[in-house]
Amino acid sequence: MTPPGASTGSTGAADAAPPAPPAAPPEPSGVPRQPGMLHIRFRAADGTPPSAGRFEQLLRLLAQFTPVIEALPPDAALADVRGALRYFDRDAAGIAELVRLRALAWHGVQCTIGIGANPLLARMAAQGAAPGEIRVVPDDADAVAAFLERRPASALYGVGPATARALCAYGLDSVGRIAAAPPATLQRILGAKTGRVVYERAHGIDPTPVTPNAAARSMAAEHRFAHDELDPDRRRRALLSLADGLGARMRASGQVARALTLTVRYADRSTTSRTRRLDGPTAHGPALTEAAYALHAALGLQRARVRSVALRAEDLCRAELAARQLTFDPADDRAHRIEAAVDRARARFGTGSVRPAATLGGAGRTPPPPPPGTKPPGPGAARP
Repeated sequence: MTPPGASTGSTGAADAAPPAPPAAPPEPSGVPRQPGMLHIRFRAADGTPPSAGRFEQLLRLLAQFTPVIEALPPDAALADVRGALRYFDRDAAGIAELVRLRALAWHGVQCTIGIGANPLLARMAAQGAAPGEIRVVPDDADAVAAFLERRPASALYGVGPATARALCAYGLDSVGRIAAAPPATLQRILGAKTGRVVYERAHGIDPTPVTPNAAARSMAAEHRFAHDELDPDRRRRALLSLADGLGARMRASGQVARALTLTVRYADRSTTSRTRRLDGPTAHGPALTEAAYALHAALGLQRARVRSVALRAEDLCRAELAARQLTFDPADDRAHRIEAAVDRARARFGTGSVRPAATLGGAGRTPPPPPPGTKPPGPGAARP
């Protein structure tokens, strides 16, 4: 049973899995298969991502329909609802409509939802959807091929700017052309593993499961400039302060991050987000700062008017469960020892007692040095 007004292109209701298991059993012959992956993007009334507390409430709303939810902070989630289709007597589009209505009525949050047979198709459906829209990619080979064919190479999830440039150099500038290329050609261009993955995704194949997790697997800090900032040096100083603060918070909580996300908000309230996987799980300030600088440089902002910058440490895990690559570089060991001493000083004298020297250059709201004999002010660059 499909709810009235859900013009989503779904192929109708079907008998799917019982509500308990996350994966549906094979469909009987002659019954059309139903996509069951939802990619939900949340937006507040003013178009901004929801707060951390509201995001957790939205995840609890999704848990009313399925326990198989992968949080994608700060504003998205993946949900596998195949096990809920029979229980709610609705197809995936019907469940998505319930999620959309409840999020709007209970939390004042607008949902953009993409539905597909796997996380890749669900993500790409949500990418092209208008705010508040539910878009379905039917679980049919011809429909998937038609959906992907004319999209640019960079639209494929996991294909970054460097990979897209390499493909375009050989004339493979659309997903349809990538799908038509022999797998061996893609492997010669991109390497064996990446070429195989890109070939599969160009055909709409993504075996990645939805991995249930919790929203607490990330940690964020934001710096708001007093005025729209044009100076890249001041933005870098703000990033240094954010990375240093994030590293201190993770070390204090015994956690390390596997990825770092930079979000830049501009004067017109639009945002750009980029994520970088770290070389290894870390809470080391210099490693986080280096990744933040690389993300900032890759954006090529030039004369952009930046309202704020935010860093989010992603995919957190316990520090004792993460391996650290040992080196023979005495400078690396010295940096970790200095960092441990700084943490002890901050624990005793306060977080403002020790800061990176480069943050004292007047970035954004950083106050000037205090007069002699006065207590140094606390850091103003980062806020949780």
